[in-house]
Amino acid sequence: MGKMNYVGFIILGVFGLLDFAQAQLKLGFYEQSCPKAETIVLDFVKKHIPNAPSLAAPLLRMHFHDCFVEGCDGSILINSTSNNTAEKDSGPNLTLRGYGFIDSVKSVVEAECPGVVSCADIIALVARDAIVVTGGPSWKVPTGRRDGIISNATEALNDIPRPTFNFSSLQTSFANVGLNANDLILLSGAHTIGISHCSSFSNRLYNFTGKGDEDPSLDSEYAANLKKNKCKTPNDNITFVEMDPGSFRTFDLGYYKLLLKRRGLFQSDVALTTVTTAKSFITGLLNAPLANFYTEFALSMEKMGRIAVKTGTVGQIRKHCAVVNS
Repeated sequence: MGKMNYVGFIILGVFGLLDFAQAQLKLGFYEQSCPKAETIVLDFVKKHIPNAPSLAAPLLRMHFHDCFVEGCDGSILINSTSNNTAEKDSGPNLTLRGYGFIDSVKSVVEAECPGVVSCADIIALVARDAIVVTGGPSWKVPTGRRDGIISNATEALNDIPRPTFNFSSLQTSFANVGLNANDLILLSGAHTIGISHCSSFSNRLYNFTGKGDEDPSLDSEYAANLKKNKCKTPNDNITFVEMDPGSFRTFDLGYYKLLLKRRGLFQSDVALTTVTTAKSFITGLLNAPLANFYTEFALSMEKMGRIAVKTGTVGQIRKHCAVVNS
């Protein structure tokens, strides 16, 4: 009994430390140390994203991929070295864009307040601001994250949910970082402005079971259209497809409507409709005003932004986002 109590005490202590770390994030963290920080970030986004609105989705995806590996600590930005292959060079991140944008924001912020604002916070703020500037929902971004010093390609490969996952695998992947099934469905809604390269789902069109067949869960008319007009060969690594072709520049419910028509691009998209409770949740989103989705999405984004954050004296404030301070 004594040993059990001791173990329970340790477990409670660990969770207590996690709660304490998350509690150190707060709205307006830089009010005293760099009062113009968030305005600088927003102004930069407002100036440049309207000229490149397609960058909003990759910047949001970058935030997602960052948080799922080592927590929301900017480790996605670190360059590989001769001794280490970093996250950005792992398979799931090879199609990510926006690193230069984050570096540019960091440079402007550094000019105002050297060594104060973390790259991790910049990713979180830019992701939110880019979505808002392109007409999407807003959410609260408490700040105070510090930057990690570990970035490993294998961890990214293991921890980032894959487009081939079924619902159970997706649920496990999200649960591992403290997110539930509803968060999974809501955050997947960001695919409404996303794009994908044909190579990420071409097996569903040309070789689903290794016998030159098509995925029967994919609407046959949609599949035929993709093969005729987009992914014309099984080995196309260049062409991209909008995940919500009817309104891919608008943050709306179009993605969920397509799911119910069996027109999600990824197996992981289809997976959201294979479980009764998940499908009912999607139907509920579609039957409610768009504002309801925005509200729920915002809450899940706030929750995601707190995953395993480094605060206080943990980590560092990197001078350059791509390089760990020496």
